[in-house]
Amino acid sequence: MDALSRLLSEREWLMADGATGTNLFNMGLSSGEPPEFWNVDRPDNIRTLYRGSVDAGSDIFLTNTFGGNASRLKLHNAQDRVHELNRIGAALAREIADTAGHKVIVAGSVGPTGEIFEPMGSLTHALAVEMFHEQAEGLKAGGADVLWVETISAAEEFKAAAEAAALAGMPWCGTMSFDTAGRTMMGITSSGLVDLVEKLPNPPIAFGANCGVGASDLMRTVMGFISTGTERPVIAKGNAGIPKYHEGHIHYDGTPDLMAEYAVLARDAGVRIIGGCCGTMPEHLKAMRAALESRPKGPRPTLDDVVAKLGAFSSASDGTGDDAASPRRERRGRRG
Repeated sequence: MDALSRLLSEREWLMADGATGTNLFNMGLSSGEPPEFWNVDRPDNIRTLYRGSVDAGSDIFLTNTFGGNASRLKLHNAQDRVHELNRIGAALAREIADTAGHKVIVAGSVGPTGEIFEPMGSLTHALAVEMFHEQAEGLKAGGADVLWVETISAAEEFKAAAEAAALAGMPWCGTMSFDTAGRTMMGITSSGLVDLVEKLPNPPIAFGANCGVGASDLMRTVMGFISTGTERPVIAKGNAGIPKYHEGHIHYDGTPDLMAEYAVLARDAGVRIIGGCCGTMPEHLKAMRAALESRPKGPRPTLDDVVAKLGAFSSASDGTGDDAASPRRERRGRRG
């Protein structure tokens, strides 16, 4: 059994990490500068990033390799550094995880290629698999426990990443970003992702949603997953509120208290892996961990509970044409 599956078998919930980009920008990363270069050029900053998540209570943290595929690195004439940047990003993470004093999972972050598939674009399935496989091999060489495919919007890209994980012999998790009125940019709904996951020849250990609009919308999406009755562990990694431009910087308005409420709602809804995305700092993670450990599990929340505690949804529709987390469907998927 892989390390993540073993930990999931022992625990009701696991806490993942928070933001990578937000934390690195606070350390001085410039707009347009590839964060992956810091794995080589400023490794102590990356160690600080990783250690911040672990010290705040994360059981899983992601490597600084989100844009580490050949397509994205080509924009910086670094397409020949894929293996190097991913290997070192994972090796630094392995170093932090192995000195944590308790079991911590190193998740090799794999973001989208940034390209569009045929026939609308030029990306082919074979080329996408090749790019993801190259990145996966670097992460594997650096000691990642699991591949963490994230912020995907297209079914074709999700399938290519799954195939690449199989080629690399790596367990994997996968999340999509639901940022367009309850759908991904390419139109995938919450139930659509569940169907996609279960039809894959190499399904992920866990699947879910990350980033998107805000914690409320993300909760509506993950409640949609759970309402289908899926038995596969669900991941929630919501942004710390909504981004606002303030004095030359992007600021997320989600407080540690709000993210603590989100974490408890996610746990009570049945989510197994709970973390943050953009704007989520160590202080948010500490509040989330404290709430998860101190507050007893409550009943499964309703959409009204989510709005009352996290704020209104950004759209009236959840993307499916009906209420994906209605009580009727929740009852169907609930186990005694």
